Amino acid sequence: MASSIAATPALTLSSALSQEFNSIIPSSVSSSTKPYPLCFNPAKSISLFPLVLQSRGRRPSFGHWVSNDGSLSKSSSTVVAAVAEVTEEVEQEGGEDDAGGGVAVAAPTTKPKKGKAALPLKRDRTRSKRFLDIQQLREIKKEYDLATAISLLKQTSKTKFVETAEAHFRLNIDPKYNDQQLRATVNLPKGTGQTVKVAVLTQGEKFDEAKSAGADIVGGEDLIEQIKGGYMDFDKLIATPDMMPKVASLGRILGPRGLMPNPKAGTVTTNIPQAIGEFKKGKVEYRADKTGIVHLPFGKVNFSEEDLIENFLAAVKSVEANKPSGAKGVYWKSAHICSSMGPSIRLNIREMLDYKPPSKV
Repeated sequence: MASSIAATPALTLSSALSQEFNSIIPSSVSSSTKPYPLCFNPAKSISLFPLVLQSRGRRPSFGHWVSNDGSLSKSSSTVVAAVAEVTEEVEQEGGEDDAGGGVAVAAPTTKPKKGKAALPLKRDRTRSKRFLDIQQLREIKKEYDLATAISLLKQTSKTKFVETAEAHFRLNIDPKYNDQQLRATVNLPKGTGQTVKVAVLTQGEKFDEAKSAGADIVGGEDLIEQIKGGYMDFDKLIATPDMMPKVASLGRILGPRGLMPNPKAGTVTTNIPQAIGEFKKGKVEYRADKTGIVHLPFGKVNFSEEDLIENFLAAVKSVEANKPSGAKGVYWKSAHICSSMGPSIRLNIREMLDYKPPSKV
């Protein structure tokens, strides 16, 4: 019976079970009630396991299904056995459909992360063997004096290129307030160790003056149009005050790159030759980011220790001299130095501020 039922469509399965069901109902029940079909409700009544059957209409008395001793009667046992066989065959057919090319439900795709969110967590990062080796040269969380820190910085540089020496100062300021913003420049006595390409936006007689002062690129409205088209082959952009209304349209392009001319940075001036000379010799612009940290390059690792110390002290004095008026309490929170690809080295703040270089004989 089960094989014939499984081979019939869903409507035949329902009618066949209805006939079997009605044939085994006691005569006392069938005489008092009209035969009623056994129906499937696909949304609520049928699943692969268990197979749930529902009948519509009045249900017979429970006493006709259960005997006096509490066990199922013979007729009800027949129905249960038939339903079990149908359930088993439905499960087998469902398994064959899944194995034979059933429709696979695609997993929901997550939006890819960008920027810092895409970086692995600190606990999940894997460091290179080179970094793990040089990390053992310094003690974590130990505060070093300036001379020892500069020496360690040179030892931790193990790459195939000349790395930049970087300083990172965490200050007790909140740049979201106007009186706690920090943006200034510093002239490094020993230079930055890299060639700076300077572009000048000017007009009139300043053209020849900028070219004679050593500017790499000089232009006016034509240079502005080139920048709008994506030309960014320069490290510093200097502009004269009369060009600033035209330069304002470049804010969205130059601003995120830190190249927008600004009087505080010394890139908006009438003295073009002096500005070009300072940036060529090693003038560095710095500013506090939104967390109150200043990131500042102060040379190359192939500089001598004395030259690095001299540049670093010049940077510290500049940050101290340009202390925002709204800064209160302890100004210096922490100071670290590192090479471009090396671990950070923490400095002793008090020793750093009071450091005096040895006198030259």
